[in-house]
Amino acid sequence: MTKAFVFPGQGAQTIGMGKALADAYPAARAVFDEVDEALGENLSALIWEGDQDALTLTQNAQPALMATSLAALRALEAEGVSLGGASYVAGHSLGEYSALAAAGALSIADAARLLRIRGRAMQEAVPVGIGAMAALLGLDFATAQQVAEAAAQGDVCQAANDNDPAQVVVSGHKAAVERAVDLAKAAGAKRAVMLPVSAPFHCALMEPAAKVMAQALDDVTINSPAVPLVANVRAVAVTDPTLIRALLVEQVTGSVRWRESVLWMADQGVREIWEIGAGKALSGMIRRIAKDVDCRAIGTPEDVTAAITALNGA
Repeated sequence: MTKAFVFPGQGAQTIGMGKALADAYPAARAVFDEVDEALGENLSALIWEGDQDALTLTQNAQPALMATSLAALRALEAEGVSLGGASYVAGHSLGEYSALAAAGALSIADAARLLRIRGRAMQEAVPVGIGAMAALLGLDFATAQQVAEAAAQGDVCQAANDNDPAQVVVSGHKAAVERAVDLAKAAGAKRAVMLPVSAPFHCALMEPAAKVMAQALDDVTINSPAVPLVANVRAVAVTDPTLIRALLVEQVTGSVRWRESVLWMADQGVREIWEIGAGKALSGMIRRIAKDVDCRAIGTPEDVTAAITALNGA
């Protein structure tokens, strides 16, 4: 069965994530050690024993989620399941860096450092209180885009995340996003809610962060991934390192085309997608996007065991 591995984005972070994997698998613990060394701090202690608010800070959440995803992948590898069994990798926003590290395009250390820079740059791009994001539930993407355009009124308001057929996130100036919430309800949205985020991600207001990432990525080696990456901003597979570098910069201000990415993979024959890392948010989205694609979330030793049992019984 054609398979893809996908990696979660911000919002999946919880205190304690990855601890059981690290305790059960030396290779998983080694990932956390490598991230700690790359950042020059004990991020593992924050992930496993720290304060949720501190972990949720963008500069911490992004490398922490990548570390947890790679630890889960190393646990699978220790049980004989390799990434080579997948046809594609993909990640939601920061999860794209996890996917690239998983596929050998980035080293884990470089991915951790880049995500620390990315998190800080995205947080600092817009003063707190100026930007906002909102989830529009029950509207298709075309309607959500129309709502965002109508709400802009000279401000920035863009469709930032096309998550699934009934969930689009808009991002931009706070007043414009608030207008989008009202317009979405008038357009028939089941719900339209402001999100508790600290910055307006994936919109034009992130341009300062994109410039920071362009410079940071210039200093990093990117290899051809062992498995093609389905890129957020293209929703098709890419393998060229120069293109990947450019798309990682574009991703900062561009939309996360997750719904289209999953549909593209399904069109290529993918019938099984494994979500590697914290939480199960992507699995829920995938089930709403492509009902004939089976999902499996791998974030604990029990998940690894269940996956191996299922494979051996197949």
